Amino acid sequence: MRGSLPAALLAVAFALLGAACGPVSMTFVLGARDGKLRETTVLADEGKGLAAAKVALIDVRGLIAESPPSRALGLISGGPGPVDEFVARLQKAEEDGNVRAVILRINSPGGSVAASQLMYNELRRFRETTGKPVVASLGEVAASGGYYLALGADEIVAQPTSITASIGVIIPTINVSEGLRRIGVVSRSVKSGENKDLANPLEPMRDQQYAVLQAMVDEFYAAFRGLVVERRSSAPNALVTARLDELTDGRVVTGAEAVRAGLADHEGDLRDAFERAKSLAGIEKARLVKYYGQYDPPPRTAYAATGAPPPQASADPNVLMLDLGPLAPGASLTPGTAYYIWTAAVP
Repeated sequence: MRGSLPAALLAVAFALLGAACGPVSMTFVLGARDGKLRETTVLADEGKGLAAAKVALIDVRGLIAESPPSRALGLISGGPGPVDEFVARLQKAEEDGNVRAVILRINSPGGSVAASQLMYNELRRFRETTGKPVVASLGEVAASGGYYLALGADEIVAQPTSITASIGVIIPTINVSEGLRRIGVVSRSVKSGENKDLANPLEPMRDQQYAVLQAMVDEFYAAFRGLVVERRSSAPNALVTARLDELTDGRVVTGAEAVRAGLADHEGDLRDAFERAKSLAGIEKARLVKYYGQYDPPPRTAYAATGAPPPQASADPNVLMLDLGPLAPGASLTPGTAYYIWTAAVP
């Protein structure tokens, strides 16, 4: 314990020094984490006593990524990643025999292609292994990768004012070579092959290299579009296939329009999603439960935010990172990474 005190003081000192350059948020956790998720009831059907049957409510918020959205000053871990949090909650719902259905409450502009696909696969594995129905409830924004994940549900319930769709792929790049050249800075990579420095922001743009990235985008987009057709053509409110090209050109639509177009099944809020989940599970009464961590406050209502790391300051001085703002505090887009994301979330 004595040996750890100077290190802790040093970390605080660095934090205070960093605060002079901008806002800093730090989280200190005392004691070991046990890794266990707690459960609380946030909504229950009226009647005597609490129903034994449960519907698990799982939040998907902010940037969809495997790693934590940020690092606090590079000194303290940013906590578990969104995929880890999501899978842990699915596992708890799977192991509980009283959980008869799951609701995904999605409020996300999307995320990386790989993480979005991974979470979708885990959701489908849960559905096929347990037989427990899944309902996606679209919140403020459930776009691109957020909508991709919703496709794994049995039904999609969208608030009329939700912003959703944005079916497409983007690989953000930035090039500063011309600006650097004007101030006398010239970059030259020593590389093993023509494309080893693909989309290098420090060297002039080369169209043949961007063609390689475009081919990747086309491949990922074809997979996303194909999944929309596969999942929504047989949905309760089937896709309007005559509008497929329009609906998959990257545009966002309202929740009401998503229902009209067959991208979602029902208009409604979280309570409506609860009713749909019970109907699909064949139960009349149930409790809606949420999971939370050891050091998290118990959720007061179904709308409480759980399962996401707190906003933290990033120590990464890379000026090429793109901040995602309020939808994913502390998170950034990395140039060269493929995303299913609605980029209007970037201020």
